[in-house]
Amino acid sequence: MVDVAPTESLRPGYRFDGDLAWDDGAARVAAHEVTDRTLFAYADGVANLFEAALDTWEEARHENSGVNARPTYDQSGEPNGAVYTFAEQAGERDVYAELRDGTAPLEPLLERFRDGEAGFDAPNEVFVLRPATHGFVLVYLVAEKSGVLADTVRDTYGCPRSDAA
Repeated sequence: MVDVAPTESLRPGYRFDGDLAWDDGAARVAAHEVTDRTLFAYADGVANLFEAALDTWEEARHENSGVNARPTYDQSGEPNGAVYTFAEQAGERDVYAELRDGTAPLEPLLERFRDGEAGFDAPNEVFVLRPATHGFVLVYLVAEKSGVLADTVRDTYGCPRSDAA
């Protein structure tokens, strides 16, 4: 029987390399190393969306596009994140659920965010929000984990951060 590795350092959304063992039918983490401490938060039915999110959605609607994106900037004009809007597809797919459950992966967005012009380093914070009164899902990639912007988004949309994160 393989010993179970301590997993206190793992949090939802963290990426890790690890070894699994299930010699007796029960899977266990035998060893692991955290490789990315990016945090993910999800909120359904949010209100009071910020201007960049609404503008990004309106541009997508105007261009008859199912997805749109734009960078966000801090007060000094430095890039601090990126907003993606995805049209909800009534009766066909639940985009929010697919992003939350991992059916539609967020990793390609994160890779583009990190490899793009601004080149943001990990760890980041990722917010997946479904507005209460609009027909889209918002993914907000925030450059600085635990920074002012991430804290503001968490406070505004009811996405508390675990003390252990």
